[in-house]
Amino acid sequence: MGVSLKDVAQRAGVSIKTVSNVVNNYQHVTPAMRAKVQQAIDELGYRPNLTARHLRKGRTGIIALAVPEFGNPYFAELAGAVIDAAARHDYTVLVDHTAGLREKELLVSQGFRSHVIDGLILSPIHLETEDLMARTETAPLVLLGEREYEAPYDHIAIDNVAAARAAVRHLVGQGNRRIAFLGSRTGQERQPAHLRLRGWREELEAAGITPDESLVVVTDGYGREDGATGMAQLLDQGHRPDAVFAYNDLIAIGAMRTITERGLRIPDDIAVVGFDDIEESRYTTTTLTTIAPDKEAIARLAVDSLVEQLSGAPVAEPRRPRPGYRLVVRESTQAGPDSGRTEDL
Repeated sequence: MGVSLKDVAQRAGVSIKTVSNVVNNYQHVTPAMRAKVQQAIDELGYRPNLTARHLRKGRTGIIALAVPEFGNPYFAELAGAVIDAAARHDYTVLVDHTAGLREKELLVSQGFRSHVIDGLILSPIHLETEDLMARTETAPLVLLGEREYEAPYDHIAIDNVAAARAAVRHLVGQGNRRIAFLGSRTGQERQPAHLRLRGWREELEAAGITPDESLVVVTDGYGREDGATGMAQLLDQGHRPDAVFAYNDLIAIGAMRTITERGLRIPDDIAVVGFDDIEESRYTTTTLTTIAPDKEAIARLAVDSLVEQLSGAPVAEPRRPRPGYRLVVRESTQAGPDSGRTEDL
């Protein structure tokens, strides 16, 4: 049988209400009394019944995180950070997979699992502002990712344009002029990648280099195979760049495979920069220079936003916080003693 509040109260020689106040971290408990109760908790191994606590508040104690790709390590790493951040608020995370399909994003955003979750963190690819404006589900929603929305929901994302500019600035600083962009998408301008492509263009123009649109490669997806195929297409068409800025690390890793298969050297013949700083980027044969978003800050801000909304605190307007990011310089752009350094941006 488990240890109860009553057991802790008897051990500490205090009332059950006092133990409850300590467990729930109420402020009006003296330090001496808090220490006394905490000692009894530690000695007995008491663990709060979080489910009962949430139910008393009319909550399930579960929040959902919906991501487009389980196969992309970035989202796996982000999910781990969200789970850690939620645990600090005694919340469990249900991870959902939309496969980047609009119908699944709509289903999730409109409250498909509203009976089991208290709030939703969603990283959409195909939802439009009008989809979000038509949302009738009342559970709090926080958006992640590169898409831009004019909707009344908090949106957590790094400054993708500035981050892309930092990547291209690094390549230009290494003496590169023919810098390709791998991972563009056709169709809607607001699709993921458009902000990073904008950053590519803006930084080249700032450096006095006219962006060569023949070096922009459209890919079907955002995986390793897409990067390998896109790089092969670029080389087969005779548009050999001296550097590549990839939409993400997976595309960059695929491109690096093609580059080496063609007998070219990295970074001597073609330098490569990715985006996301997934763990794999540190262990490729030629380690990958990349933009490292602060995943822990993204997760913390998203969870904190949900918890604040669930507490009933008034939120005047939707917030657009900008977590930080770093440029991590590795062997794919700079071999030698300086590889492995980071630049906070």
